[in-house]
Amino acid sequence: MRTAAPAPATTANGMALMALAMLLLPLGDALAKLLSASLHPLEITMWRLISQAVWMVPVALLLRRRLGGAMFSPIVALAGLCILVTLLCLISAFAVMPIATAIAIFFVEPLLLTLLAGPLLGEVPGPRRLAAVAVGLVGALVVIRPSFAAFGPAALLPLAAALAYALNMILLRLACRTRAALTVQLGATLYAVLAMIALAGAAAWLGAVPLSMPTTPGWEWAAVIGAGATATAAFVMIAEAFRRTEASSLAPLQYLEIVGATAVGYAVFGDFPDALTWLGVAIILASGLYVFHRERVVAKP
Repeated sequence: MRTAAPAPATTANGMALMALAMLLLPLGDALAKLLSASLHPLEITMWRLISQAVWMVPVALLLRRRLGGAMFSPIVALAGLCILVTLLCLISAFAVMPIATAIAIFFVEPLLLTLLAGPLLGEVPGPRRLAAVAVGLVGALVVIRPSFAAFGPAALLPLAAALAYALNMILLRLACRTRAALTVQLGATLYAVLAMIALAGAAAWLGAVPLSMPTTPGWEWAAVIGAGATATAAFVMIAEAFRRTEASSLAPLQYLEIVGATAVGYAVFGDFPDALTWLGVAIILASGLYVFHRERVVAKP
């Protein structure tokens, strides 16, 4: 039997939720960048993950009917490790470069996902999609090259974050074959928290990072709580959007995060991408949208 297509109103609501989530995520990034003035990126990542987990537990209890399957397993643990690497690399990048530039480089993730889906998921892309991926990676180099000159090897951190996130998406696809998406998301977050605490503790014990608490009272606790709250709200909205709307309709809306990152970066830090960065962003956007278009064409019967 054919599955019924989502109702137009439901589809529109899903797209609205996805758009709102993409505009909300840069707020958490801005809070992390503000914290980098007084805390090490390792500390910020740990406190943000802890805050995110604290927020996610009551949300999961509220939506417990949507939980299903094993929450703790090796594949979910790997997803948690990928989340940890993604956040740590992005927060480290935010500490030294504009948010919009880091997010622009990070958005090669859909292209990396297209490349990795072949060997890991058996979803072999055609020559047109491979050509689009190649063009998109050229766009990333256009953004990275001047950034590398300005910020050094830190310009590669968003690229490492994109690779970790692409691997995380593949693990989510595999894990969600036998369990609910919310279950995987909650389990991966808890694994990431435990791993991050262990990593930060080891770094402090070795004297590499002076592990400290955010100032109390002070704005740092508010920033940590706000970063966790915005991340949790965004992830719940994304999950709800995918429940209501087909993935192919939601994928292009992910690029709204670049718009939000540019607006937040300019409003809070006075950062605005230069012409060369915008050129690279345009190339990445065009190639990514073409990949999404080809996926929809190939998916049609």
